[in-house]
Amino acid sequence: MQKADSPGIYFPPPLIYAVIFLAALFIQKKIPIDDHIFKNRMAPMIGTLFFLVAAYYSVRSMKQFIQTKNTIIPNKPAESLQTTGIYHSTRNPMYFSLMMVYLGLSCLIGNWWNIILLPLLLLIIQEFIIKKEEKYLLRKFGQEYSDYCHQVRRWI
Repeated sequence: MQKADSPGIYFPPPLIYAVIFLAALFIQKKIPIDDHIFKNRMAPMIGTLFFLVAAYYSVRSMKQFIQTKNTIIPNKPAESLQTTGIYHSTRNPMYFSLMMVYLGLSCLIGNWWNIILLPLLLLIIQEFIIKKEEKYLLRKFGQEYSDYCHQVRRWI
């Protein structure tokens, strides 16, 4: 029996976001950066705005995956290519929503290190998760996926 093709991602992407977030908290304890800018009324409002954007993208993408009987587990084979709904504006709404949660929490706790480490986090997600998924989707869906990639941005 042949094993089903998959992206080959065995480390859950939300865990990567959590590890980088916690690393930033640890660095703040060792190399503190003044957080006074986060101590005003705007920081929680901006954080809440990030959470609302995250909720919008995550609910819409999860709902679509459920409706199409697809899996959100990245090491499982895809049943169909998502190109409509929320996937019409971004190829990665779930990772985008995780980034919004990350930024929302960063605003609420007021840690500059979370913001400083964000580019590293996005680089890791893009290079070790998204690019693996893209190679898999190209193998599985071929020209249809290639055309989709030319029409819709990877992030937003």
